Amino acid sequence: MRVVIQRVREASVKVGDRVCGQIGPGLLVLLGIAPDDTETDLEWLAAKVADLRILDDEAGVMNRSVKEVGGDVLLVSQFTLLATTRKGTRPGWSGAARPEVARPLYEAFGRRLESLLGRPVPTGEFGADMQVSLVNDGPVTLVVDSRLRE
Repeated sequence: MRVVIQRVREASVKVGDRVCGQIGPGLLVLLGIAPDDTETDLEWLAAKVADLRILDDEAGVMNRSVKEVGGDVLLVSQFTLLATTRKGTRPGWSGAARPEVARPLYEAFGRRLESLLGRPVPTGEFGADMQVSLVNDGPVTLVVDSRLRE
C-alpha cells in the first residue's frame, strides 16, 4: 500500500456535481493498493497516517498528529499511485490491485482510520472519476509505502 498524504486547510472530492467527502483542516490521503497487499500492510499504514506528526503545535513546529489535534482525514482511492513508468512514456497499471482485491482493502482502511481517530473519515467513491480539490497547507506532502516501512 502506498499513500500520498497532504496536509490541508480544506479538501473535498466530487463525483460529477455531487460532493462525496469534504473536510476542514487535516489530511488528504490518496491510497493506492498493490495486488499482494494484506491486512498487515493496512494496519501498519493506517496507524502511520493517524500518528504521523506533521501538524503544527503551539510553537508552529510539526509536532502533532491528526489524532492528537482532532483534525479531519479525507480518504481517496488512487490506483495510479502504483503506476509503472520504467518502459516508454505510457504508464503501466500492473502494480495496482484489481478492483475485487482493492475495494475491500480500501473500505477496511477507512474503517481502521475511523477506529484509530474515533470519528468518521469521509471518502471518495471507489473506481469513480473524481475531482479532488484542496488547499495544501505548508505545503506538506509525504509519500509512505507499507513495503518500505519508511
